[in-house]
Amino acid sequence: MTAAPAGDPVFAAFCAAGLWPGLGKRTAADLPAVGITSPDDVAADRLLKLPRVGRQRAERLFSSFLSAQPTYSVVELLVGAGLNARLAVNSADALGPDAARRLRDDPWALLSLTGVALADADRLAIAVLSGADRQDTRRGRAIVALTLRTATRDGHTVLPADLVVAALRAEGIADPAAAVAAAVESGEVLEHAEGPRSSPRSQAREGTLTEAAVGDDAELPEPAEGPRSPLHSQAREGTGTEASRTLSLARYGMAEEAVAENVHRLAATSERIADPASVRSVAKGLDPAQQAALAQVLGAGVSLLTGGPGTGKSRTVASLVKLLEAKGTEVALAAPTGRAAKRLEELTDHPAVTVHRLLGAQGMTGSFARNEEWPLDADVVVVDEASMLDVELTAALLEACSDGTHLLLVGDPAQLPSIGPGHVLGDLIDSGVVPVTELTTLHRQAAGGAIARLATGVRGGELVHVESPDREVVIVPATGSAEAARRVVQLVTDSIPRALQIDPSAVQVVTPVHRGPAGTIELNKALKAKLNPGDGTVFGFDVGDRVVATANHLDLEPVGFANGEVGVVTGTGEGSLDIAFASGPVNVNGKALSDLKHGWAITVHRAQGSEWPGVVVVLPPEAGGMLSRPLVYTALTRAQRHLSIVHASGAALARAVREVDVRPRRTRLARLLAELAD
Repeated sequence: MTAAPAGDPVFAAFCAAGLWPGLGKRTAADLPAVGITSPDDVAADRLLKLPRVGRQRAERLFSSFLSAQPTYSVVELLVGAGLNARLAVNSADALGPDAARRLRDDPWALLSLTGVALADADRLAIAVLSGADRQDTRRGRAIVALTLRTATRDGHTVLPADLVVAALRAEGIADPAAAVAAAVESGEVLEHAEGPRSSPRSQAREGTLTEAAVGDDAELPEPAEGPRSPLHSQAREGTGTEASRTLSLARYGMAEEAVAENVHRLAATSERIADPASVRSVAKGLDPAQQAALAQVLGAGVSLLTGGPGTGKSRTVASLVKLLEAKGTEVALAAPTGRAAKRLEELTDHPAVTVHRLLGAQGMTGSFARNEEWPLDADVVVVDEASMLDVELTAALLEACSDGTHLLLVGDPAQLPSIGPGHVLGDLIDSGVVPVTELTTLHRQAAGGAIARLATGVRGGELVHVESPDREVVIVPATGSAEAARRVVQLVTDSIPRALQIDPSAVQVVTPVHRGPAGTIELNKALKAKLNPGDGTVFGFDVGDRVVATANHLDLEPVGFANGEVGVVTGTGEGSLDIAFASGPVNVNGKALSDLKHGWAITVHRAQGSEWPGVVVVLPPEAGGMLSRPLVYTALTRAQRHLSIVHASGAALARAVREVDVRPRRTRLARLLAELAD
């Protein structure tokens, strides 16, 4: 008796990796039973034989399989090299429809995909290239880009060239200068001279800086003829010139330049939209700083309004909207997250949307319908929670503001900076070229305000003791992660609902870490078991589960979702979920499902820009090394009515608050802004 054919390993890997859009795990497991074990077997009539698959779904699955052929071709290469098929996720988005051909020509292009290590790309190179060489120029070029991409995960938009050179040497690249030159030549990387009166973009294009970007002991080739250039000599002699050179991925280097240029443009083209005296019409209840902020917006093309919680930023914005509406001025309100936009709308009684929606985001492409060719209609644009704006989103926002538009950015620079690269709000403040009003009077204090008083202390570097007889703030000590986790579950499921009448659905757990007993992964398992037990029928989720988005999918029907939004599963289908987010209901399917996680417990970064009636902040021992003043401050300020702090991090908490201890982001924006203002 002969064994049943094992089927096509590439096809099996493709299906198992979830790369066939719309095909759930359960349906994938049924494929062999109806004779589908290779791509040649895929046909609508055969798919119709699957359990729970009708004619419409069969046609849809067949169509989605055909549309996934670029990804399938990449899986063929990966499986042939002994690599995980899941590395092909988003390969067509990153490399285009001819991704497989590009990878055959340059296997190190694999490094542009998420989750790929240099060893993976080297392994692919050995499989597809005859005589693959560690010194291949394509490999060095890819390592330069990979080093810069890795730095962007920590928020940096640029790196000193000597750090990139060190990374090249660590990977055995014998000629770092050639690798940097190849990366710049490709257009993916820009090189910047940080000296005075430089034009970073033009110098990078002229290719005059590459040799000077290499460290003192690099072996540089001699010029073909004539004397060595001054830059070449300086690099040889170790004069320190290389320390003033930086490298950036072109997309972030150009985004910072676009932000600086457009801030300058709006400042230069703005005209006063109302007399400062008109502020008196809405001044009742506003302090002098708040009134000054209103007057500033009326005249400045770009202005900033900053301050901690309870200082009246929202009240000031509401007064501005009232003033402008009375004058018939068109106002657009936006915030980076759906929750923040909804809160802004409630506080101002004026429509507010996410920044992505304001700009007309085009699916996951990163492009926007609104731009300099089709600018926003508003005379005044107000963006709340501006500390969350990364440099690319800010560049898109500014480009969509036509000449004469007034832009007000409202935020709290003491919070964590954006998840994406850049330090926009901080750089705008540091540049000294944009007018800033900082609100400092704590208006909520008279009404109790234990959360605001605690946050204000942390913002100033002090872990203050706050009296809170009404239990607005509760400190819950724990001796370790396991006890902290038990305390969290008890607080959410019992103590807070019973003592404060805040339903568990209105309580959010915030933690700095993913791993460990008090990290997001284990806490979500424990909270699901208590609050919504189930088998996870679709992609690990059941109706009633709380979820958090980990990427933007604004192309989904009917409204899509943005990174960091928290919602609740309201329905399940075969390979799809219906989720209610703050911005509206969404049907989630295909690749978007992998960008959802359980959301009872989320990281501080994911929580930024949102507030909940009750918040439980857990600080386990393993978070000690990553605690910083901005992180602690951001966590505490997510709470509206009640804050429980499960404290198991010992002295690390007070030290983090006292010493700030957050690594500064390397950016060019403040310098570019200052240069344009000269």
